[in-house]
Amino acid sequence: QVQLVESGGGLAQAGGSLTLACEIRGYIFSALAVAWYRQRPGHQRELVAHQFATGNSTYRDDVKGRFSISRDNAKNTAYLQMNSLKIGDTGVYFCWALGIFGDGIQVTVSS
Repeated sequence: QVQLVESGGGLAQAGGSLTLACEIRGYIFSALAVAWYRQRPGHQRELVAHQFATGNSTYRDDVKGRFSISRDNAKNTAYLQMNSLKIGDTGVYFCWALGIFGDGIQVTVSS
């Protein structure tokens, strides 16, 4: 049974940084594409960043240059490094792989 376990969310000030982690359990992670989604207050869930197993990555326009998706295949873990955070980045962030989502983790950015 595949499980996605997110960690690393919390509270940050605008301009600060947070790193999210997503451990994938029950599958060979190195063969997977992985993505991060978020759901902001008043918005539908949206794709933030996506990475193929090859390492090729794409980002939504408003996080380009600020967020970075990466992976450690030895640890079966994907990461989302978030820098220069804005209040508008506040929301619940979800890891995605194999067509399933993790439970989500709260990110709150304050002024």
